[in-house]
Amino acid sequence: MTELPQFVSFLSDYGIRDEFVGVCKAVMLELAPHVQVVDVTHEVAPFDVRGGALTLVRAIQYLPSGIVLAIVDPGVGTDRRAIAVEVENGVLIGPDNGLLAPSVSMLGGATRVVMLDNAEYQLPAPGGTFAGRDVMAPAAGHLAAGVPITELGREIDANGLVPGLLPLPQEGDDGRIDGEVLWVDRFGNCQLNIDPDMLVARGVAPGDGVELHVAGQARRARWVGAYAHARPSELVLVTDSYGLVAIALDRQSAAEHLDARPGTAVLVVPPHAGSAP
Repeated sequence: MTELPQFVSFLSDYGIRDEFVGVCKAVMLELAPHVQVVDVTHEVAPFDVRGGALTLVRAIQYLPSGIVLAIVDPGVGTDRRAIAVEVENGVLIGPDNGLLAPSVSMLGGATRVVMLDNAEYQLPAPGGTFAGRDVMAPAAGHLAAGVPITELGREIDANGLVPGLLPLPQEGDDGRIDGEVLWVDRFGNCQLNIDPDMLVARGVAPGDGVELHVAGQARRARWVGAYAHARPSELVLVTDSYGLVAIALDRQSAAEHLDARPGTAVLVVPPHAGSAP
């Protein structure tokens, strides 16, 4: 990056009740007063690295070029590494626990990775439990102020980073798809790890119905183009804003209706496959 970064996009599981987010922002702005901080979200479920990784990868293509600071760090204070990953249009900073990996991959891969171990660019820490304030936010601020990434710590092999653990659907020979819920949004829509093309490949077209098995329940769902196309209390499938299949109820929570949450298994049975046992 030849010009000073203008944006830091900040994601965490800190919530907004405590001072953690505000303190991290203050640390960055003290070092780089010109920078604008974009709050992606601070409502990732506590300690949910997979949920944080999914949230970040959904957002990453829409974030401004510059610096991304992502903190979901249940291993804080252990020997897990804090890292800065340089990509084509910026740098991602966070713990090396799989949180950054899917987004780094989506952005074309790492061009350089450093471990944040140069104490000169950190705050003195009274304890080891707030690396967001003491290590990662200062790294973001120093980068935004023009400090080269190589000054923040020693370079490490990108191939040794902890991978992201995003589940892939399993396709059966009989046409059934074993998937799972990736994410439940605040409206109760259940995003699946299933691409609409997988339904099309099994002869399912918009308007058709499929059988769903979720949390021990067998239900019918129709593939529609919009939430409002559902009939009252009708379970439907939609292609969501990220291009994945989601289970929904119009103006109701499909997650509550199905007792589903991230990680819940979902078996999709196309019409020609017959009923599941």
